[in-house]
Amino acid sequence: MTEIEKLADLINKSQKIVFFGGAGVSTESQIPDFRGTDGLYNQKYKYPPETILSYSFFKKNPEEFFEFYRDKMLFPDAKPNYAHKFLAELEEKGKLLGVVTQNIDGLHQKAGSKRVYELHGSVHRNYCMKCRKFYFTKDILNSEGVPYCSCGGIIKPDVVLYEESLDESCVIKSIDAISRADFLIVGGTSLNVYPAAGFLNYFNGSHIAVINKTETFITGRAEISINKKIGEAFREASAYLDF
Repeated sequence: MTEIEKLADLINKSQKIVFFGGAGVSTESQIPDFRGTDGLYNQKYKYPPETILSYSFFKKNPEEFFEFYRDKMLFPDAKPNYAHKFLAELEEKGKLLGVVTQNIDGLHQKAGSKRVYELHGSVHRNYCMKCRKFYFTKDILNSEGVPYCSCGGIIKPDVVLYEESLDESCVIKSIDAISRADFLIVGGTSLNVYPAAGFLNYFNGSHIAVINKTETFITGRAEISINKKIGEAFREASAYLDF
C-alpha cells in the first residue's frame, strides 16, 4: 500500500480528523510562504521581515509596517485551492473536527470550512486600537500610509505580530480539537514557530500523517509521510475514498 493509499484508508476509517496547517497550504493559491526558497525571509528589505512584523516595530514605525503589510501580506484575489476545498468537504461529511491554521489569509473559510482556528489571526479582521471599530481588508488596501479610524485611532490588522500573545480562546479550542482527534494530518508547515507547533504535543490519538516538503519534529512519530504539495496529495487520495 502506498503512502497515498494509507492516507485515504485512514481518512475512510476516521471520524475525528484534525488538520494542522501552515503556509504551504496556501502556496498553491499563489501566496508565498515565509521560509521557502522564495519566501519572505529570503528576500531583502531595509529591515528583516521578523523585525517589521513585530509589535514594537509596528508601534515605532507604523508607516513602514503598513507599506510592507500591504505589499507582502495582503492577497485579495487569492482563491482557495484543492486542499482548502477538500478539507471543507471532510468537515461537511462529518469527518473533520476542525482546521488549526497558522495562516492569516482566510482561505479555509472561503472554501466553506466552518470550524477554523486561526492561531495567528486574520487579515480580514481589522480594528481601531482606540474605539475597536471593525474595518475590512479593503479599508486597509484603499487607504494610504497609516490607516486611521474616524475617531483618530490607528487601525490594526487582527494578526498576531511577534511579541504578541496568541488569542486565549483560540488556543483553548485548538488544543481541545487536537486532544480529541483520532487522526492528525499535519501539512505545509516547518513546525518551527512556537507556541503553535507545541500544541501538537496534546495529540492523544493513534495516527499521524505529515504532508510536507521537509521533515518536521513530528515526522518521526508519523506513520505516513508524504513529500508532495498538499492539494496534490489530497487529490490523489480522493480516488481511494469511500465518499
